[in-house]
Amino acid sequence: MAHSLLASVHGLRSISTSMYKTHRCHKKEFLLKFAKDRQRWLYWLFEARKRYGLCVLNYVVTSNHIHLLVKDTGESVIPKSLQLIAGRTAQEFNQRKGRKGAYWEDRYHATAVGSDEHLFKCLVYIDLNMVRAGVVRHPAEWMQGGYHEIQSPPQRYRIIDISVLMELSGADGYAGPTRQRAFPTSCGSSWVLKNPRPE
Repeated sequence: MAHSLLASVHGLRSISTSMYKTHRCHKKEFLLKFAKDRQRWLYWLFEARKRYGLCVLNYVVTSNHIHLLVKDTGESVIPKSLQLIAGRTAQEFNQRKGRKGAYWEDRYHATAVGSDEHLFKCLVYIDLNMVRAGVVRHPAEWMQGGYHEIQSPPQRYRIIDISVLMELSGADGYAGPTRQRAFPTSCGSSWVLKNPRPE
């Protein structure tokens, strides 16, 4: 497995590389504890995909941080996208609450995904985040996560690029209704990526 490269988002320059990112609220405050605030973060993630072509592979929005797995598709796509998402989410929250000061920690924690195995582990880690935290028993129970999109891609307003995810993961979900790719989890069980529709 390739070594992980830890860097600030401004230092990422590699094209056609998958990037795993974590961004925490300032001082780990629970600024995303309400579903409406998590939904606003997702709205701006969707906007980043529309505006800049951000290629999203998976995500989860927790009560005080986010995890995001993306594929680098061009110069400045990721930095512009993250600036939009973080900036607009913070601005809306602070205006609504009459709040001043930092909303996010200064930097994203960014890791270059260097192998299929690493990619697979990142996908599972993101899906199981709220399970590990003891908030839910299964990722399907947490609505602000990419698990739902991966299992049942929506016809409209989709955020995850299922076609690219399938290509990178080697899944063969397009081949027919009986062909599936199991996603093993760290808790010893598995769930299945069921015949996603192409983009």
